[in-house]
Amino acid sequence: MLLNLTDLSSEPLQQQIIRQVRAMILSGELPAGSDLPSIRGLARENRVSVITVQRAYEELAREDVIHSRRGKGFFVSEIPDRKKQDIARQRLRERLTPAIEQASADGLSPEDIVKTVADLLAAKPLSHKEE
Repeated sequence: MLLNLTDLSSEPLQQQIIRQVRAMILSGELPAGSDLPSIRGLARENRVSVITVQRAYEELAREDVIHSRRGKGFFVSEIPDRKKQDIARQRLRERLTPAIEQASADGLSPEDIVKTVADLLAAKPLSHKEE
């Protein structure tokens, strides 16, 4: 599993791994039951430290998106679609909150913020899976 990791980002490598693996799981690119590369294998393939991958896997396991089987490795957990959506919504809230707070501090009203987001969504339709 080759990830798109960069030292040039302000986001730590561990967080980049967590974000990218989580996104692959939530999008269905990595289905439930899929085995993940070993910690050492992923570290070697992406040229990062074993500790970085280990901590990323530990965080993903705390989030219940992956689980380990002693002696077997790490696997994608079974996550109901509803929980996947809840996780995605929570992540969106975490990313939007600072931007909304900054927009408000810059003098935009809640209506202006909502209109701006609606305009962005209308300008670039998002692809999504049919439910």
